[in-house]
Amino acid sequence: MMSVIIRRAAAAAGFSVLALCCSLQAAEQVNPARKVIALDRIIAIVNDDVITKQELDDRVALARKELRDQNTPEPPAEVLARQTLERMIYMRVQLQYAKETGLRVDDAALDAAINRIAEGNKMRVEQLRDTLEKDGMRFAQFREDIRDEIAVSRLREREVDNKIIITDSEVDSLLASSQGPGATPEEYNLLHILVRVPEQASPEQLQARRARAEQALGQIKAGTDFRQVAASFSDAPDAVQGGAMGWREFAQLPTLFAQAAKVLKAGEVSTILSSPNGFHILRLLDRRTQGAPLMVSQTHARHILIKTSELVSEADARDRVIKLKERLDNNADFAELARLQSEDASASRGGDLGWLSPGDTVPEFENAMNALKAGEISAPVRTPFGWHLVAALERRNQDMSQEQQRLRARQALRVQKSDEAYQEWVRQLHDKAFVQYRLEDK
Repeated sequence: MMSVIIRRAAAAAGFSVLALCCSLQAAEQVNPARKVIALDRIIAIVNDDVITKQELDDRVALARKELRDQNTPEPPAEVLARQTLERMIYMRVQLQYAKETGLRVDDAALDAAINRIAEGNKMRVEQLRDTLEKDGMRFAQFREDIRDEIAVSRLREREVDNKIIITDSEVDSLLASSQGPGATPEEYNLLHILVRVPEQASPEQLQARRARAEQALGQIKAGTDFRQVAASFSDAPDAVQGGAMGWREFAQLPTLFAQAAKVLKAGEVSTILSSPNGFHILRLLDRRTQGAPLMVSQTHARHILIKTSELVSEADARDRVIKLKERLDNNADFAELARLQSEDASASRGGDLGWLSPGDTVPEFENAMNALKAGEISAPVRTPFGWHLVAALERRNQDMSQEQQRLRARQALRVQKSDEAYQEWVRQLHDKAFVQYRLEDK
């Protein structure tokens, strides 16, 4: 509690946190011969919160390790510090908004996520802790980082993803394009640099940001590694990964990127591309065709969903699902319970989700469903949507040529729309925040 008070006092007065602590200690000891040395200081104020030099140094160290692990040359130290600070500010404004709007990630959800990470790395949690600490990362800090990532993921889902609507006419239009029926879906492996432009930027700001993009492109043309330039110049979240976007289907890319990537050869770099979010530079690493499978294993499933919220804690939601499972084990009717208890749109259909193909649901749900025999009901399952009970009714192998194409098209359009909407939403959130930089202060 004292550290919170000190931090707030330091933010209000403009003092560094540890300098204030040292001042308090000096006053108590009344030792005029002792010199007070500021070991930390505030380098940014974000609304009513602060970012300290120590926090930034920790993040820069992690960024350096990530760049080394990917064999990406490091940008100059001051450039990496500024880029890392900017990403911290964007994360901070999202976390503040999540807190203001009642979004919380409790310890039960965090523990479940840590367990999934450990399992994904074929470790126990204790082994994961030891591995992280050998790499120089405190496990307590790792836990809080994961808590923040979950919070931002849920925030994006609530504020952006759940508002995305894909119409049948949009799917029809995509399928009628060059990537439509009869065409083999093409995928692109891209690197990306974003020079972000503030909303309602002045002509002077626009010109300055354009000049920054031209400087980045000039360095690339002069032979500097694209990944190093991305780490130095890009305002995108993937900058520390050298701007790596990974493999994306043509339809998953923003239209601006898709049209540019289509005419690039492997290894080539685009011109400067302009969008409402800012200026972009792309490099095409490779392209490939991805054939859709003809025969797909499908599961006819039902489920019951209990959501968490500011009113329903993680533990409460899980307890409700456990009690529902006990009723089902005692021969309660699944469809009837779903109609009465489920908080999903499928409740009116008794929880019936129809025939599900691979990729139709989130991995946690799909893994639990695939582990069931026909007629079985799962134990409680946690997904980003809440707590579920899943029932596998029957299975079949189905020729899904046309259906799979429509599904892929719908998913690609959702990814494209979601990415564009999220970037715009985050930019607006940042532009509304009060941000004061003190990186140059000594």
